[in-house]
Amino acid sequence: MAEKTVTVEQIGSPIRRTQDQRATLVGLGLNKMHRRRTLEDTPAVRGMIKKVSHLVRVVDEK
Repeated sequence: MAEKTVTVEQIGSPIRRTQDQRATLVGLGLNKMHRRRTLEDTPAVRGMIKKVSHLVRVVDEK
């Protein structure tokens, strides 16, 4: 059975952001602009995306 995944791309800079927002980006595997990561779609990952929603976007790959 295929695992559900979500692809996120960093669109905002962590400069002048709080330390916990920077750590959340690193936790998502993002640390440079326009970098993409495909992650397992879990509630924890969704919560991290919501926390830095102003810095990332969910890419729809269909």
